[in-house]
Amino acid sequence: MTTRAPIGQRALTYLLLLAGAVLFAFPMVWMVSTSLKPPEQAAAVPPTLLPRAHYAEIDGRRAEVTLDRELADRPGWWQVTAKDGARERRELPREQIDTRIEPRWGNYPEALDEMGAGRVGFGTFLTNTLIVCVLGVAGTVLSNAMVAYGFARLKWRGRDAFFAVTLATMMVPAPVLMVPLYGVFKELGWIGTLLPLWVPAWFGSAFNIFLMRQFFRTLPEEMSEAARIDGAGEWTIFWRLVLPLSTPVLAVAALFHFLYAWNDFLGPLLYLTRQETFTLAIALQSYQTQSGGVEWPLLMAASVVTVLPVIGLFFLTQRTFIQGIATTGSKG
Repeated sequence: MTTRAPIGQRALTYLLLLAGAVLFAFPMVWMVSTSLKPPEQAAAVPPTLLPRAHYAEIDGRRAEVTLDRELADRPGWWQVTAKDGARERRELPREQIDTRIEPRWGNYPEALDEMGAGRVGFGTFLTNTLIVCVLGVAGTVLSNAMVAYGFARLKWRGRDAFFAVTLATMMVPAPVLMVPLYGVFKELGWIGTLLPLWVPAWFGSAFNIFLMRQFFRTLPEEMSEAARIDGAGEWTIFWRLVLPLSTPVLAVAALFHFLYAWNDFLGPLLYLTRQETFTLAIALQSYQTQSGGVEWPLLMAASVVTVLPVIGLFFLTQRTFIQGIATTGSKG
C-alpha cells in the first residue's frame, strides 16, 4: 500500500515544476513575441512582451506612427514619425496617440521570402534539411540496431572487448575528427553536397549502439531459442522478432538523430559551399548577415518556422520516446 505525500509537499513540487517550465519556455515565448513586432519595438528599452501599434492624426488623416522619444522638457509629449512615407517628425501629446496590441503576421511571409535573398526559396532549404534528416534517421536505426544486436544476442570471441572499444570512441572530441573527415570527404568529391551530412549515420554511433544493446538484452532469450528451434536464422530473428519488439528504443534513437540533424549547424557550415544545398540552420545564418545587419523580427519569424516542426514532432512522439527511455534496461 502506497501513501500519498502531504498536500503541502505536493503543492511545492508542482510549484517548482511550474516555475521550471516557465523558465524553459520563456525563450520560445520571447522569440514568438519578437517575430510579431515591428523593427523599432524588437530592441526597445524597456522591452515589451506584446507587439503594439501606435496611431495618430497626421495632417487630418489617421496614420501609424513610431514613438521616437519622450520629450524631457514637455512631460506627456512624444516625438513621433509617420510610417506611411511622411518622414518628418511631429510632437504630439500622449492622449492623441492611440495604442493597441497588433501582431505583425506579415513578418512571416516576408521572412521566408527574404531568407534565400531572392535566389533560393525556403522550400529548397526545407527539402535539403528533410533529405539529411530522413536518410540519416534510416541509417541510424538500421546500422546501430544491427551492431547492437551483435553485441547483445550473439556470442563471439572478443565481443566485450570490442564493445568497450566502441564505448571508448565516445571520449574522442569531435574537433579532433574534423580535419581528417574533411580530408576524406574531399578525396571522395563530396564537399559541396549533402552526402557528408547523412552518410556517416549509416556507420553507427557508440551512444545509440549502447542504448539499443541495453534494450535488446532485456528481451527474453527464450523467444530467440524458440525461433531457432523452428529453423529461423539470426537475420530472421533480428528482422522479424527483435525489431518489432524494439519500437520504443528505435524511436528514441530516430528522434535523437532527427533533432541533431535538424539543428546541426557546424556540419553544413563545413561541407556546404553552394546556397542551393544549404539546410535551414545554415540558411538562417546567411539570412542574418546578408544585409550587413539584423532585422530581428524577420529573423525570429524565420526561426519560429524552423523550430515548429521539431516541437510538433516531439509532442507527437513523446509517449513512445518516454517509453523507450523508461524501458531501456541496464542488464549486463
